[in-house]
Parts: sequence; C-alpha cells; structure tokens
Amino acid sequence: MVFSKGDKINNYTVTFPHKQGSYAETYRVKDDTGKTRFLKLINYSKVNRWQMDDKGTMREIEISKQLNHSNLCKYIDSGSIIRNGSQLSYLVTEFISGETLSQRIIRAGALDVYEIKQVVKSVLSALDYLHSLSLPVIHNEVTIQNVMLNLVGGLQELKLIDFGHASYLNRQIGKPDLTDLNAFYLAPERFSGISSVQTDLYSVGAMMYFLLYNKLPWFIDLSRGSNDDKVEAILAERQKELDLPNIEMFELDEQLINTVIKSLSQDSEDRFQTAKDFIRAIDGEIKIPRQSTKRKILSFETKDKAEDSSKSMKTIKGPGFAAVAGMDELKKQLQEEVIEPLHHPEEYQRYGITIPNGMLLYGPPGCGKTFFAKHFAEEVGFNFMFITPATLKSRYVNASQENIAKMFKEAEENAPTIIFIDEINELVPNREGNVHEMSKSAVNEMLAQMDRTGEKGIFIIGATNYPHMIDPAILRAGRLDKKYYVGVPDEVARKTLFELYLKNRPYDFGLDYDELSILTKNYVSADIQLIVNNAARTALKSRSKITMAILRNAIAAVRPSLDIKELQRYEEIKAQMNGENIKKSENRPKVGFR
Repeated sequence: MVFSKGDKINNYTVTFPHKQGSYAETYRVKDDTGKTRFLKLINYSKVNRWQMDDKGTMREIEISKQLNHSNLCKYIDSGSIIRNGSQLSYLVTEFISGETLSQRIIRAGALDVYEIKQVVKSVLSALDYLHSLSLPVIHNEVTIQNVMLNLVGGLQELKLIDFGHASYLNRQIGKPDLTDLNAFYLAPERFSGISSVQTDLYSVGAMMYFLLYNKLPWFIDLSRGSNDDKVEAILAERQKELDLPNIEMFELDEQLINTVIKSLSQDSEDRFQTAKDFIRAIDGEIKIPRQSTKRKILSFETKDKAEDSSKSMKTIKGPGFAAVAGMDELKKQLQEEVIEPLHHPEEYQRYGITIPNGMLLYGPPGCGKTFFAKHFAEEVGFNFMFITPATLKSRYVNASQENIAKMFKEAEENAPTIIFIDEINELVPNREGNVHEMSKSAVNEMLAQMDRTGEKGIFIIGATNYPHMIDPAILRAGRLDKKYYVGVPDEVARKTLFELYLKNRPYDFGLDYDELSILTKNYVSADIQLIVNNAARTALKSRSKITMAILRNAIAAVRPSLDIKELQRYEEIKAQMNGENIKKSENRPKVGFR
C-alpha cells in the first residue's frame, strides 16, 4: 500500500488502508469536516488503455460523476497527485457502513428466497438506471463481492459498487483478464470483449443462481492454465446443460427457476432484454416458460440428426432488404454479385462465372452487421445457421476441428444454406500472431472446409469489427470472396432509421427528418434507436406526443458511440482491405485551450 494510517492524500486523512488490487488501492479516509469517505487510488501506469477516455481521464471517474441513484454510491470528489515519480488519481465516494454480500453469506449463511429476490431486484434497479442513461453504462463486474449491504438499512438499500471495469455501451473493452474478473459471472460474448445490457443481466443471473444453489453456474476448476486456456475450458463446460439441483426452498417455484435459466441463456437474444423485464419476471408479472440452457446451434454434438437439424437450421421469413435503412449501394452490389448467382447457379456456370463462396461484413461496432446479415438471409430465402466462435471452439484436442467439419456437413445436407459466423476473427485468428496451437488447427480446418462451398450450396457470411486480425488465407479468393464495409449510416440511412424507430409511436405531425439526420452525423444505428427511446420516455412522462423539441434535446444528450479517432481508424482499415495506400495526415494537432 502506498499510504499508511494517518497519511494525507490531498485533503483526506487515511484512517484504514483497505485493499490492494491490480491497478488501484482503496482506503477509508476522513475529509476536512471529519466525515468518513471511501477513497480509491488509481495508478495510471497499471490501467488498461480502454479504461481511459480520449482526454486521458479514467472512465471510472467520468462515470462516477454522473451517478444519482439510491443503489449506487454518490460521487464526492476526484483529483490527481504525484507520488514517487508516478501519477496517481483518486476517486472519493460516500462511505457505506456495512459488508459485501459475499461477507454477509460467510458470516450469517445463505439468504432465503425472499431475501434473494430483494437483493437481485435492488441490483437490477441500479442497472436499469445505468442502462437508461443518455449514454448507457455497462457495469461489467456484477458479483456478490461488488454488492455492498448497508448495516443501517434493509436489503433494498444495498449499493452496487466498483466501476473499475465499467464502459459505455458499444465501446470495445478488450478481452477480460481472469486474474481480475470471475469468469463464472461473465456472459459468453464477454470473452470476446463485447459488453452490453445483456452481459450485465447474465451476471445478475449468475449471482442469483449462486444465491439459490450455493455454487456458480457451470463451475469447474480454473486454478491452472493461461487466460486463453481458462476461457476455452469454461466455454467447453457451458456446452453442457445447466445443473439445476432439486432442492426444497420456500418460495422457490417453477417461475423463479425459469427466470434464472432465461437470464443465463447462452444466446444474448434469449435473455432478458432489459432490467425492468427481469424484475417483472421475478415479481411474476410476466410468465417465463422453461427454455433450454444450451446454445441453439449444438446440433453436431448430439446423435439424433432429425432433432439436431430442427435446433440449428431454420429458414428465416421476413421483409429482407426492405427492413434495412439506407445501404442502397451495398444492397445493389450484393444483389448483382451474390444473390443472383446464388439463385441462378446454372446460368452463371454456363458463362464460366464462379459462384461466390462467402462474404465478410466488417466495420465499427453498432453499425448493424448482424442485423444486415439476418435480412440478407431473408432476401435470399435459404436455410440459415447462426454461429458464434464459442459454439465451435473447444479446449479438447481436435474437438474444434470436428465441430467445424460437422457444421459444414449439416449445412451441405440441408443446402442451400447460409452460415453466419459472428466475430469470425475469434474463430480464425492470424496464425502468424501469438495464437494457441489448437486455434491454428481450427484455422486449418476452416480453410479446408471453405474451399468451393458455393458449389455445395453453402454460402458463408463472416462479421467482425477487426478484419485485420483474421488469418489472410481466409480472405483469399475461393473463400470469403467478397468484402463489404458496413460503416456509420449515411444521411439517407439516418433519416430512414428515425422513420423506422418512430413508426409505431405517438409522434407530432410534421417532424423534420432531414434535420434529425443532419444533427446525428457519425451516429450509429444503435445511437439513433437510443435517442428515439429516450425521447419516447420524455414524452411519456409529460403524456405528450414526441415532438421535434424533445428529439433535439434527446440528440444533444446522447454522444456518438464512436469518436472521430475510431472512425478514422476504421477508414484506414477499409483502405487497407481495399489495397489502397494510406496517406498519413501531415496536420499536427494543436496544443492549448479553447
């Protein structure tokens, strides 16, 4: 610990050195008035890049300043100091006289079902507030260690603490370091660096499961191995059904068990979509049916082929490209280069034109790559398989290769089939990098299976935010033949998005969609949906229609998910993918104040 009892940290006197972590230390301190506070001392040299914003400020401090909810600690102060040649930041919040939920269980034993419901609903109330901010905040570390119980109040007055791993929605945060985070609370997609409302709600489900059954879901020994080995191990374990011990607890009914199962769904779309819905399920206001705890697409791991195909293979019916706002050039290009050859293979073969094997959709997060792929499947009308790397990867030798081979076999037997692989860079990373040997074997298997898939009636769509991290052999001719950049919506697309999201809501006559489009330059589709949702909430409170004034205020309160530097980086990636020379700007940034 840097400081000892009695030492001064600016205007705060240390009364008790609390805990030392990987990048920060915590202290109980007193301010100038004698009030007890909680102080977190952060060492800049030990934080991850994604924990800082563009101005060099810790995101944790930036987020803490805007918190105003009864289940979150109030921000008091922050600042920076120099100590032993290192720059340190401190964050001061209100002090809670109490103990963590973990400490409470160790001291007094398990909670009853009524108490568990109170705890979980209070945590969800805090998350509902965070997720509803103008720029939604994802906590990313909901565990029993980060729930503080107030000894002078009831369970409803608990605090959700520690925003060290928090991020804003749609911001890539990097893969989790399992020396800092408990893997069993993390949603499957978190291991790929993705955080969302649903990843937080998964963590609440894991906490609820622990409180009910006194063990963590899909628990295995992770004491040995590298970070990557641990991730492989837990994802392999989650391919099994969730263990639901048959225990007798008062008020533990089918509805509550089904609620826990839904929250722990392997596919994010099958989980609760909001904290409010989760609370309503706990209160029994919405009926939750029993659902499987396995991934939808695990057909090649079972023996009954007929049952398998029904789980993994489906034909998607819907409006197709008509539901996609803008992107007219991309839609036209796909119609000519992909859809027509897929629908009329004989005619194209007669002219010696190769049937495409697949395409790569790449670009910034939140721009609708997955959304576009699903509507592409509707437009084509083929069978559709939705795959994530966790579906195929395994820690067992040769298991990943077998899963890949069986996936292609099933697709061929049900041809014509579209295989959509989300986050494909995770499945086929560049073998020249620091890649595990089993990952290299998986890349080799994918390369073997992807040759001439078009002739077998299989079309592959890969989606990624990081095309430069994919093995180059995957992107060569004969595999992912076509590469399409899905960037931020253009002006026409933004206008259409506003029309789409406002369509079935009570809005004022004469909205100026052109102005709304101009005001949201560089906003992604997820940002525009958030703006409309916030505007709708404001209108609901005043029992009025959604007006231009309300929408202008909502736009002003929501910052673009992607900053200019990120957009420039993706433009450079796009140029690189197109084989263009990237010309560095010779303009130097100005230093000073405005």
